[in-house]
Formats: sequence, structure tokens, C-alpha cells
Amino acid sequence: MDYQNISVLISQEELDNRIDELAQQISHDYQGETLKLICILKGSIFFCCELAKRITVPVMFDFMQVSSYGKSTESSGHLIIKKELDEPIKGDHVLIIEDIVDSGNTLSKLLPMLKEREPKSLKVCTLLDKPERRTAPVEVDYNGFCIPDEFVVGFGLDYSQNYRNLPYVGVLHFD
Repeated sequence: MDYQNISVLISQEELDNRIDELAQQISHDYQGETLKLICILKGSIFFCCELAKRITVPVMFDFMQVSSYGKSTESSGHLIIKKELDEPIKGDHVLIIEDIVDSGNTLSKLLPMLKEREPKSLKVCTLLDKPERRTAPVEVDYNGFCIPDEFVVGFGLDYSQNYRNLPYVGVLHFD
């Protein structure tokens, strides 16, 4: 893999500090409750694990794999569920953990589907947000970083399954 075409956008230290802040806010907001984290695979796994280690209220995990990208850098607009939840969420406080909210297409289709399952609450936490790319209305409750319209990799985010293991978020330059 050629890492020369990647420039650091968010350093490992910046990620660490912001995840601490998010975990403190989430712990405060759910004080006295148990929280079910739904990690959206594959890109969110790094963020979900780091966040969960720092949340001070009891947490449970479940996982979904959904996609609107396939092998492209552009959303197709169609939601494909590759892995469904293992457990019901009825009556649970649910926090969806996303790596990035870009067009909003994936979440705009996923959130109504999950609301039908009657969770006690349903909120979204994303590491990265690209609000200028939004084409579908999506509310993000906990946001790590707003970033410019660049193609980013690292800390779980990939390009064709590559670069996920970078300890920072970087911009992939296609030149």
C-alpha cells in the first residue's frame, strides 16, 4: 500500500481527545441507564471500541453491516443490509455508532427501520460528519468532527478495504 498519497487530516491525539469528550457527554446523558451501542460495520469498529471503553454507564453491543457504497467512492442511494442485528432493541436506549455521515442516505433509510422496532430512544453518534455533502435529512446527536468534502481513510475508514488500520484520519489523494 502506498501511504504517500495520504495527508493527515485528524491526528491520533486529536482523535483520542475528542473520543474522551464524546464518551463523557454520552455517559452524562445516559447516567443511570444501560446503553445499547449498534456498531455499523465495518468502518465504525475502531471508533465504537474506543468510545465504549470510555463510556462509564453499562453498555451492550450489537452490530449491523449496511452499505450504500459498494466498491465505489459515491453512494448508490440504495441501502443493502449485509448483517442484521442479533438481538431485539424494543425498550432499549440505542446509540447508532457511525464512522462517517456523508450524504445521509444510509442513515435516512436505517433510522426509520430501527424506529419501527420500538427502542426507548434512538440516537446517532458519528466520528466524522460531512454536512456539505448531505442529500438526505439526518440528525446527528453526537458528532466527533465536521470535515471538508474530501475522501478520507484510516481509523476504520477504507478505500476498497485498504487503509483501515491507520491510527489517524487522512485524506486520500487520487493523483
